[in-house]
This record gives sequence, structure tokens and C-alpha cells, in this order.
Amino acid sequence: MDRFATLQAFVKVAEAKGFAPAARALGLSPSAVTRLVAALEDRLGSRLLQRTTRAVTLTDEGERYLPLARRVLADLDEADASLLATRAEPSGRLVVAAPLAFGRAHVGPLLSAYLSRHPAVQGELRLGDRIVNLVEDGIDLAVRIGDLGDSSLKARRVGATRRVLVAAPSYLAAHGEPIRPDEISAHRCIHFAGFNAVPEWVFERQGQRQRIAFSPRFVTNAAETAGQHAIDGGGLTLVLAYQAAPAIREGRLRVLLPDHERPPSPIQIVYPSARLLSAKVRAFIDMAARETRWSFLDLG
Repeated sequence: MDRFATLQAFVKVAEAKGFAPAARALGLSPSAVTRLVAALEDRLGSRLLQRTTRAVTLTDEGERYLPLARRVLADLDEADASLLATRAEPSGRLVVAAPLAFGRAHVGPLLSAYLSRHPAVQGELRLGDRIVNLVEDGIDLAVRIGDLGDSSLKARRVGATRRVLVAAPSYLAAHGEPIRPDEISAHRCIHFAGFNAVPEWVFERQGQRQRIAFSPRFVTNAAETAGQHAIDGGGLTLVLAYQAAPAIREGRLRVLLPDHERPPSPIQIVYPSARLLSAKVRAFIDMAARETRWSFLDLG
């Protein structure tokens, strides 16, 4: 006998507190619903419902089994809806959030390409370095860099980036190159406050972290400004690799202390786990995973 039908019949009888109302809701005869519930009880070897002439109530076993049965039915419904969503044409308004610099350079072009393929979707890209609440702010998905602290979100990894200490060759020629993190404080330091308001950089070697406090010569809340000041010879700065990759490849910046870098930070697309993914969201995530090259590890 169809296990789905037996679960459905049991849940409906428990919710309706009777076989007749459950039968009406399912479009079946009361005798058919009775047979389905009896088949489920026989398979489990437990009585789930207590039947009297006045009412139908749950037994102790039925009380324990009901939430499990509901979960199974909900999972089946979600699986069906998920498959249907993959076949549906994406449509509606898609709101994407991303960090400012990364969004400009990488997420914006991806969203433009996505909209070209899906003309029934209207896109909105919200850029900012503040962590936003996706549900409260009406955001479908966000690109985040770093480990995901909020366990209520689902994540799809689409890349990774190093966090690199850099300086211009002209600065290093004039002031020398640090060979250990504890030599940094003797240098001119450019502090990007987007990482941490406190002027402190964290390094790691062989699993041991080292925090280096310094007195910044220049402070900014914009990574691009910190990078440009470093290119101009202003001093050392710590940035995410994607922010400095072009200047590094062109020789305008050099990477310092690579053996003391922290492990790379993941680049992830996050979305609320409580929502069933719509066709527009699923299509964007799949496109990002399939077509982006957001790996900023090899800067040669």
C-alpha cells in the first residue's frame, strides 16, 4: 500500500479528530481512510489512534509519530516544489546584496549577464559592507566573504580569497621590507577600518595566531582608498586579495609575509534556509556556481 497515502490519512485523521471529516478533506470514503490508517498501524506494529464512539484521539505512540509524519509529508511537498521550480521560468524581482568593492567589480557584471538571459526578472543590487538581515530587508540572496556565523542561513561556496599585506615597491625601497609580523609597527601603516575599527592585524603561522597592534598613518573605511594610498607609496596595508589583485599583477604592489597569512576566506552566496528557493533565486545561484571564477588565491 502507498506509504505516502497512509501517512497522509493518519495526519488528516489526527488533525480532523475523526475519520469522516478526514475522508471529506481527502476526497475518499471513510472506509478507505480506515484501511489506510490500519495498514500504517500494522506496518509499525503500534496503535496510533484511539477510536471511541464519540471521538478519535492520539495514543502516546501517535503523539510521538505525528510530528515525524508531518515532517515527512512537508519534505515530500518541498521536493516536488523544488523540482517544479527548476523547470519554471525565472520571473519577478530579484534583490541581491554584496560588499561594496566586490559587488561593483564582480557581482554587478554577473547580475547584468543574468538579467540578459532572464528577461522576466527585474534585478536590484544593494551594495554595502554592513551585514544585512536578508529576511527583514527583503533580500533574496547575498554574497558574503568570510565564514558564515548565522546558522539560520544556507550557503553555496563560489570562491575564496586571501587576505594579503601589501606595499608599493617604491615604499619598500625607501623603508625596507618587514620579514616578521612584529616588525610591522615600525612601518607606516594604512588601516582599512572595514575589517576592524581597532588598528590591529591578525597573522597566522603553523596554526598560531599573532595579533599586531599599530598606530596608523592613514585610516579609511574604503578598501579601494587604502589600496590606492599604498600604490602611491603611503605604506603597508592589509586587504582582501581581490581588492589588490590587478595592482599586484601589474607590479604596483608587492605581497609581504605570505607565510604568515591567515587561511583564505570563503566567498559564498547565502540565502534564508526557511524559504523554498524560487526559480529566480535558484537560477542565479546555479549561474554563479557554474560561470564565475571568484578564486583569488594565485596572484601571480
